[in-house]
Amino acid sequence: MGNKNARSLSYLQDETERGNFDLILHVGDFAYNMHDDNGRRGDQFMRQIQPIAALVPYMTCPGNHEAFHNFSNYKARFSMPGTTEGMFYSFDLGPVHFVSISTEYYYFYKKYGTDPLYNQFHWLEKELAKADKNRAEHPWIVLMGHRPMYCSNKDDVEDCSDELTRVGVPRIGLGLETMLKQYAVDLVIWAHEHSYERSWPLFNSTVYNGTKEEPYRNPRAPVHIITGSAGCQEDHDPFFNNASDWSAFRSVDYGYTRFVAHNHSHIYMEQVSVDLKGKVIDSFWLIKDKLSFNMP
Repeated sequence: MGNKNARSLSYLQDETERGNFDLILHVGDFAYNMHDDNGRRGDQFMRQIQPIAALVPYMTCPGNHEAFHNFSNYKARFSMPGTTEGMFYSFDLGPVHFVSISTEYYYFYKKYGTDPLYNQFHWLEKELAKADKNRAEHPWIVLMGHRPMYCSNKDDVEDCSDELTRVGVPRIGLGLETMLKQYAVDLVIWAHEHSYERSWPLFNSTVYNGTKEEPYRNPRAPVHIITGSAGCQEDHDPFFNNASDWSAFRSVDYGYTRFVAHNHSHIYMEQVSVDLKGKVIDSFWLIKDKLSFNMP
């Protein structure tokens, strides 16, 4: 969401002021770009989101548009939990354990070195192992990062086609998808592509639905959501004509995603189209009768 053409901003502010949200997850790319005009564009963006961030936690992760000068504007403007300047961290809310990572370590390691990449990888492995053992208290594990592991957008050049976060970087590795499956991450939220796309339960490009009739009941792999259509001056990202087998729904409408963790067994998600004046264009229930899809 940029400071120009921020189509979803007024809807988000209205819903926040009416008490509909407990928090906001902004999955990278702010202001386009916060460092422009010697940081004045970042100042303007922060004033634009202030009516929201003053009322509920505004939780973030870094995107590629924050990379300038070692993510300095991002680190200075957003205060997230932990000691990594908001680059990766976790927190609990209700039945959900949220984990935020920097996908940008995979795409900027040649410039900033591999230490942050290794540090995050080993932190994440310990974090997910701990969270998986704490299912009784927080049964849902939700991870967010900027660049998706899967997408079907035409203009994709170096993201899903390279799949660095999924399979790792050349000669280094540290791919994350196996870890997501190993520790039964339930839901993964991405952005970057200026569109919305929902996957079936997915691992290694293979669909792992619960059943044919109820694909999201007791799924056997994480569900991926790309929600990057809030609005900016760069407009939409069109899709290839034919969707992949793993893709369940996709849209280029401007909009945002609503997420409700009802209890220990039910999560509800829906996509709101701003183009259609707030109409819900996609929704699904994620349901599980056991704590983890890796449990017998």
